[in-house]
Amino acid sequence: MVMDVNAFLTILLLIAGVVLLVVLIVLGIKCIGILNKVDKMVDDVNGKLESVDGVFGAIDKVTDGISVVADSIVTNAVGMIGKAFKKKKKKKKYEEEDF
Repeated sequence: MVMDVNAFLTILLLIAGVVLLVVLIVLGIKCIGILNKVDKMVDDVNGKLESVDGVFGAIDKVTDGISVVADSIVTNAVGMIGKAFKKKKKKKKYEEEDF
């Protein structure tokens, strides 16, 4: 018996569809496994960052304090230098003239 070309192509397409479906299912399962591993890794990194966050907060407060002290020192120094080089105003003496 000779198989019809249409029947042969239909069977070939069905076999290719089944193979493609199986490959996609396997790839989907592998992707789910990879995403679970990535999720665990991200959770681990977030936990480590939260533990270090307190240290960064303390460092931020210290640098802010140092900045405030440095700004006040610079402001006072500039004020003193400005006073030292400031031109003194001359007092005008009014002379009494006889009219």
